[in-house]
This record gives sequence, structure tokens and C-alpha cells, in this order.
Amino acid sequence: MTTSEAAEKLRGWFTGRLPEGWFEGPPEVVVDREEVSVVGRLAPPELAGDVSDVERDAALAGHIARFREETRERRIAIAREAEHRFGHKVSWGAECGGRREMFTNLSVPVMTRLRQPERRVLDTLVEAGVARSRSDALAWCVRLVGRNADEWLAELRAALQHVERARAAGPKV
Repeated sequence: MTTSEAAEKLRGWFTGRLPEGWFEGPPEVVVDREEVSVVGRLAPPELAGDVSDVERDAALAGHIARFREETRERRIAIAREAEHRFGHKVSWGAECGGRREMFTNLSVPVMTRLRQPERRVLDTLVEAGVARSRSDALAWCVRLVGRNADEWLAELRAALQHVERARAAGPKV
């Protein structure tokens, strides 16, 4: 099964498995080698028409926190079921009114080999107080690239899905 087929299977399973009314529409399900992230869009809370940005942001944060607490036991049970069925850890999050919060996330060690110029970049970030360690500095760099290269990364992911479909349609070796 290709990565995109596995992702489709997981998206379908979560869409069918989650209780009705939790989210507006199907959840966003993102899959990698270790983790499945499930993020649902919540209906926004009702607010008076003339609330400040501070009040609006606080209301959204409270709404997401309430959802997190009220659904905790069921989310844990569904995550265990999915982990048993698919072999991936499950992370949860919610989005509401443009605010996105992840409740859980795995922190997975990744081995890398860096030459001195790359290590110096990480050490500069540590020395400047941007990061506490080389590991934190590397994570900061990855987040920065991800944020600034969203369109390019989306094109690359789409191209990889096309390659996976072509491989799956080809002869079996």
C-alpha cells in the first residue's frame, strides 16, 4: 500500500469513526511514518458583534480547551483503537476561528549528519538564545523553512503522490 493510500484509508476511518457533531466537516488527517495527526474544525462560539480581538481570542482559546476536556476520554479510546489497528501513534488538535491548537504531538528523534558550516548555524542560534540546544535549533530551522516554503512543499508532496500512484500502477516486481 502506498503512503497516499494509507493516508486515504486513515482519513476515511477517522471520518467514519469520530462521533457526529464533534467537527464541522471531516477532520484534517496528516500521516507520517510515526504519527497520525487528527485536527478538526470546531464551530465558533457565539460572540457579541462588538468584541475586541483580545476577547475573541480568549473565547476561541476557551472553546478549544472545553472541547479538549469534554472529549478527552473518547479521544483516548479512539486513539488506542487506531494505534492498534494501524500501528501509528495518534495526535489530536482543533481549529476554531483561525486559531489552531495541537493537544498532543510526538517528539521523534531524527539522526542527521551535519558538516561544520551547518553546525555553526545551529551553534549561533544556541549562543544567541534563539534555541536551548542544537536539537531545538534544528527544529526551529525546520519550522522556519516549513513556514516560508509552504507552496513549494505542497507542490513537492503532490508530485510525490503522483509518483506513488505511477509506481502502484506499474508492474509488480
